[in-house]
Amino acid sequence: MLSRVAESVHWMARYVERAEDMTRVLAVQCLALLDAPRGFPERSFEGLLRYLGEREAFDAIFPQPDAASVTEFFVSHPGNPSSVVSSIQRARENARAAREQISSEMWEHLNRLYFDVKDVGPDAFARGPYDFYRRIRDGSQAFQGVTDATLTQGEAFWFIEMGKLLERASQVLRTLAVRYEAKDAPADGTPEGTLELITVLKACSAFEPFRQSQAQLTSAAVVEFLLQHRRLPRAVLFCVTGAAAALDRITELAAAGALRPDRPRQLLGRLCADLEYLEAHETLAAGIAPFLDATLRRVHAVADEVARTYFSTRVVTALGQGLQAGPQEQQQQQ
Repeated sequence: MLSRVAESVHWMARYVERAEDMTRVLAVQCLALLDAPRGFPERSFEGLLRYLGEREAFDAIFPQPDAASVTEFFVSHPGNPSSVVSSIQRARENARAAREQISSEMWEHLNRLYFDVKDVGPDAFARGPYDFYRRIRDGSQAFQGVTDATLTQGEAFWFIEMGKLLERASQVLRTLAVRYEAKDAPADGTPEGTLELITVLKACSAFEPFRQSQAQLTSAAVVEFLLQHRRLPRAVLFCVTGAAAALDRITELAAAGALRPDRPRQLLGRLCADLEYLEAHETLAAGIAPFLDATLRRVHAVADEVARTYFSTRVVTALGQGLQAGPQEQQQQQ
């Protein structure tokens, strides 16, 4: 498989997952505002901007964060390159670049989703944004189902799987960081603290599985559940373990095993081990925000190593000298 094609399908999956995760976070936060105590909306809007990491870009466009401005910025504003609409557009462009490696059903579904949302604007939310959020959620999950049902499990499939899982791990870590980086986070057992923990779980599609586990709703239990659960599809350990398995399959398929990317697999193996043996209570007591930030950087480091190993833009000439290839048509964003 050509490196540019591998990169395209990998980032196609990441952008689709990113759009779904962002709309879920928005929907959960909007619903939480309905029963929120005083002070919760302000912390919620600040948290959303920290989640995205685009506070400076937001401040350059809007005077202050409120429900309307934050929703517009996250969903469709052209000043936000990571908006939902922009993510779907980038996913479609990557799918177009790898058209011969994905199924017709995948292309048709993603193309239909793009045309369904590309012209959305602030006026589309006059009666509430939840229909739009539902379309993105259903469209993303259906796209993943179509991929599983129609694509041969070759190199393209495993690059898609790895991209989806790395993106998902990143977004779960960001969601946790929003809650635990706040210096004024409410204590466990208070109405405000309970609401924020429920919001975090719902933002990761983990509230019902958490309640089924019969665990007590505490910060330590939520952190352990979202970081270390082995069977929860959005737990960080589940995601990085799945990404490591996808990388192993790519190694097996690439040139009959001749290419062995030790560095990205080594980083993933260490991350899996550290998460598996993490003591959530001790980490939380010592201050979990630095740990979450360091873990997010490690996930990004894995993505960088995968890019260097498989998505190299250097051209090897007949004389063995490396020449830098021309600029890519689009910039992929972590």
